[in-house]
Amino acid sequence: MMATVKVFIADDHGVVREALKRFIDAQPDFQVVGEAAGGLEVMEKVQSSRPDIVIMDLGMPGLDGVKCTASLIKANPDTKVIALTAHEEAAYIKDCLAAGAKGYVLKRSLAEELQLALAVVARGGTYLDPLVSAKLQEMLSEPADPNSSANKLSEREVQVVTLIARGLSAKEISKQLTISVKTVETYKARALEKLNVHNRAELVRYAFDHGWLNDDLAK
Repeated sequence: MMATVKVFIADDHGVVREALKRFIDAQPDFQVVGEAAGGLEVMEKVQSSRPDIVIMDLGMPGLDGVKCTASLIKANPDTKVIALTAHEEAAYIKDCLAAGAKGYVLKRSLAEELQLALAVVARGGTYLDPLVSAKLQEMLSEPADPNSSANKLSEREVQVVTLIARGLSAKEISKQLTISVKTVETYKARALEKLNVHNRAELVRYAFDHGWLNDDLAK
C-alpha cells in the first residue's frame, strides 16, 4: 500500500477548486493539503504544505501556470506538477513540459484522465492526455530544418540529449547506454555547446522541435 500522496490545487476558480478537492479526497491514497487562486499564492503556500503533486491551472493571475511551474520546481525539485487546463495548443503543451510538468490533462476530458494522471505521476511517470497526443505527434512529425545545428550532433550525443530532455539523471543515462557518468557529461557538454542552449527548459524545447522524443530515438 502506497503512502498518502499530498496534492495541492492551483486554480483561480473557486468552484473548480472545490470540485477537484472533493474528487481527489475521494481517491484512495490521495489527500488535498492546500489550494491557491494565483501563481504567487501557490509559491507561498507550497513552502508550508510541501505537497507531492501540484495540479496547476495555466491561466492564473499574477504568475501564469507555466512560469509558476518552472519557479516551483526550481525551488522544490521533489514536487511534481500536473497541468490541468483548457489550452490544447501545441505551444502550451511544449512550454509546460519544458518548464518541468510531469502531466498534462485537459479540463474537458473525463475525470478518469485526471485520476490516471495522478496515479502515473505519483509513481514517477509522465502522463499526457490522449486528446493532446495527436497534436504532439503532429508537431514531432514536422521535418527538421536541414540547416539546423542539430545535424551537427553525433548519434550518441542525440541519445544523451534526448534522455536528459526526458528527465533522466546522468547516472540513469550511464546505466541505460552502458557508458560512464563522465562520458555522459562529456557528450552533454559537447551537445549543449553545438546547440547553443543553456538549460533544461531550452533543451526540452529543442528536443521537441526536432522530434527527438519519439519512443524509438533513445533506444
